[in-house]
Amino acid sequence: MALLLALFIALLAGAQAELPGCKIRVTSAALELVKQEGLRFLEQELETITIPDLYGNKGHFYYNISEVKVTQLQLISSELHFQPDQELLLHISNASLGLHFRRQLLYWFFYDGGYINASAEGVSIRTGLKLSQDPAGRIKVSNVSCEASVSKMDMAFGGTFKGIYNFFSTFITSGMRFLLNQQICPVLYHAGTVLLNSLLDTVPVRSPVDDLVGIDYSLLKDPVVSNGNMDLEFRGTFFPLTDGNWSFFNRAVEPQLEEEERMVYVAFSESFFDSAMESYFQAGALQLTLVGDKVPSDLDMLLRATYFGSIVLLSPTVINSPLKLKLQAVSPPRCTIKPSGTTISVTASVTITLAPPMLPEVELSKMIMEGRLSAKMTLRGKALRTKLDLRRFQIYSNQSALESLALIPMQAPLKTLLQIGVMPLLNGRGCGGEEGKSGGRGLAGGTQLSLPLPPTERTWRGVQIPLPEGINFVREVVTNHAGFLTVGADLHFAKGLREVIDKNRPAIVVDSSTATPSAVAA
Repeated sequence: MALLLALFIALLAGAQAELPGCKIRVTSAALELVKQEGLRFLEQELETITIPDLYGNKGHFYYNISEVKVTQLQLISSELHFQPDQELLLHISNASLGLHFRRQLLYWFFYDGGYINASAEGVSIRTGLKLSQDPAGRIKVSNVSCEASVSKMDMAFGGTFKGIYNFFSTFITSGMRFLLNQQICPVLYHAGTVLLNSLLDTVPVRSPVDDLVGIDYSLLKDPVVSNGNMDLEFRGTFFPLTDGNWSFFNRAVEPQLEEEERMVYVAFSESFFDSAMESYFQAGALQLTLVGDKVPSDLDMLLRATYFGSIVLLSPTVINSPLKLKLQAVSPPRCTIKPSGTTISVTASVTITLAPPMLPEVELSKMIMEGRLSAKMTLRGKALRTKLDLRRFQIYSNQSALESLALIPMQAPLKTLLQIGVMPLLNGRGCGGEEGKSGGRGLAGGTQLSLPLPPTERTWRGVQIPLPEGINFVREVVTNHAGFLTVGADLHFAKGLREVIDKNRPAIVVDSSTATPSAVAA
């Protein structure tokens, strides 16, 4: 009985679990690139090691070692791999550190001082980064484990007292080796929990896409790590900025990631795109109004000819008024992803009126438009972009069957005019994108754009994928599946880790009320 109850609770919890709208898989193929960039950053961090002064005596031999600086770091052998318990494990072996310090030595009445070079050989570092989800849904380095050791130290003593130095150098080198062992791990802990987390803070979690909607990339659970990859599940849901508590019910299937050949794979379910279109619908953006000379001339002539009987019965002050065409989505568009492609289903109302200046508008017709758009997804840098194409188009009247019959001759020419005049606007041509470099300015004046998908440059500008600053996708390949699509890509560091981390490094605040005068002066 207890077993059945536990099984029922587990099934209930699974049924209530939120499905991700976006998944990311980082494969072991990415680790070599990440390791090379990470080691450059690690070398710079280890060179900042500060070793306290070392002093003592052995009989009548007194020594004081100060101003110790790390001059260079040579990493001969290193390995970065996934480990289910530690998430990411970095192992450095047989490395060496160059040191430069000041010596002050006294033996009986003989004193010697100056600077000397030394080297720490056989440096071994083994550190693990534990990645987890913080309360805000952001990926964080939650813990750093570290083991570090230096097997031997060499010092280049010379001069008159070389023999004496070599005899007593054991006390100095053993002390410095001990101090180095104590200093390496704190540097790595700070680099992981503070500096790397400042890099991860650049990953968007809940941020605006434009002035109407935002997107929520909160992690739904801790990263799942296997021997070959790391999987992250994000909420991947858009929301209207005017309603931060707005929620979207995910009806789509959960995206699956099985490939491991590329460095990174990103999967988007149908709910990712459905939430975007429903958010814009809730924000009132899915509408298009064309007035006067903004209506293509061929479309203007076609509409006036179709409704000629109604227009000639109007007063002379209205007959020659500008034509107004308004398209407005009556329900949120829906996305369907199949292996053959991605389509967007749209139902909109089309209202045709005459708009005489300073007079009420005269409605000529109101009809329903049903369309199906093909959507081609591309990934550039780290922005997911959409290019739309009108595939199927149908208009009919919801008021009378006779009017629906009269609209049949308008089907083909109206579809052609929409493809030529409206679809380029939806795809962002003439709005600053690559397809608009001819200098066009898109819609302006009496035109308000947004038809059943985000308007103008929104589709071309796209939405950012949850990647840290300075990292982009290259060589992208988009693959459609049943209910979701995946993007396989390799990584490219457009900026170095040092540059990004220094830009986003947390500021160190000094409390002047408790600081000593010398500290404040410094």
